Amino acid sequence: MKLSLNKVLSLRGDIKIPSDKSLSHRAVMFNSIANGDAKISNFLMGEDCLSTIDVLQKLGVKIKVEGSTVYTYGKGINDLSKPKDILYVGNSGTTIRLMSGILAGRDFESTLDGDSSIRKRPMKRIIKPLSMMGANISALNNNENAPIIFSGGTLSDLNYELPVASAQLKSALILAGLRSNGKVIIKEKDVSRDHTERLLMGMGANINKTGLQIEISPSELQSNDLVIPGDISSAAFWMVAASIHSDAELNILNVGINETRAGIISVLERMGANLEFNNKVQYSGEPACDIAVKSSKLKGTTISGKEIPLLIDEIPIIALAAVFAEGETRITDAKELRYKESDRISLLLSNIRSFNPDIGIKEFDDGFEIEPAEDKKMGIVKIKTGGDHRMAMSFMIASLKNGKKVEFDDMECVETSFPRFFNLIKKWYQ
Repeated sequence: MKLSLNKVLSLRGDIKIPSDKSLSHRAVMFNSIANGDAKISNFLMGEDCLSTIDVLQKLGVKIKVEGSTVYTYGKGINDLSKPKDILYVGNSGTTIRLMSGILAGRDFESTLDGDSSIRKRPMKRIIKPLSMMGANISALNNNENAPIIFSGGTLSDLNYELPVASAQLKSALILAGLRSNGKVIIKEKDVSRDHTERLLMGMGANINKTGLQIEISPSELQSNDLVIPGDISSAAFWMVAASIHSDAELNILNVGINETRAGIISVLERMGANLEFNNKVQYSGEPACDIAVKSSKLKGTTISGKEIPLLIDEIPIIALAAVFAEGETRITDAKELRYKESDRISLLLSNIRSFNPDIGIKEFDDGFEIEPAEDKKMGIVKIKTGGDHRMAMSFMIASLKNGKKVEFDDMECVETSFPRFFNLIKKWYQ
């Protein structure tokens, strides 16, 4: 897709972002295995979350969709039905990993599969601990790649230290632990997003957290009406857009600011972004507010260690902020980026070099370093998305700053997380 943009002289107004994808996935999953009916308001109708609904319906859950509202009619934690077809998750890593925890040890056979990108993503990290609990699971390439086949088993206790700080892995084990015959103890390496624990405890799950240790005992869930706030990962693109632009004042409405997801806020503030937080509210234990962002003079920063799991999905757009900042930005301890929809590290840096060949870049196994330079490149820039929605959106935001003409190999991938993104982009050219 070719996209020719003129430099936007002013970037002002209110922006409504899509609903939180992580919370939308979890809200419909957890209410589907709860007792009772629930109403989920402001649900994200992106392809990933619709894949989750489709999988649950194939497992016998009645789900009704009306606009952005989803009604679930829970089957209880033990009463899913054997599917007639393969459970296809599309491009959704959240769906395949969390549903693995829900399907492990069931008394029927089922198969989870996805697109070509999902088939390349590491699944052994999920399969190994679930197998240790007693689930019968197999997958391709020595249990590393989808499709994943579940063939019964009996779930028992587990005491397990997570090899990586991963909310998806943690959530899969928590969900399996709800149906185990004993206590499941999970020890995290670092803090990761905690939506699963918050929502499940609000639904009556027997979960106790002490520092980085989580204990789960067998539990029944009670359905819970939920309102989904805006997705901070989507807000991040517009926070950066306003920060790097010379004449910008954006008000991003109703953004979820859970502290285990808000690493982007800490980083941008450290870089010198002009941010204000207004109209704070709570949705079922999830904090949200409006974020006002004005033009800023950003400076480079260092991001590593415990901060990485709190902003792993935002690193592509942070890298674009670094391109327009003053001074060096260094990101390490982010090897997990190599296992997303694409190898985000290599692809991101390759695209940045195409965008500005004069920029200084060093690539590491677990991250990279960016040294900004004056942009002298003319003509159209060809961006390879690798089917990665965050890659596509990051470079569209960069083009808003300098009007550089960009050409993408795939823009449909944006629909997975930000269905109205193009409408917002067009807003500035009317």
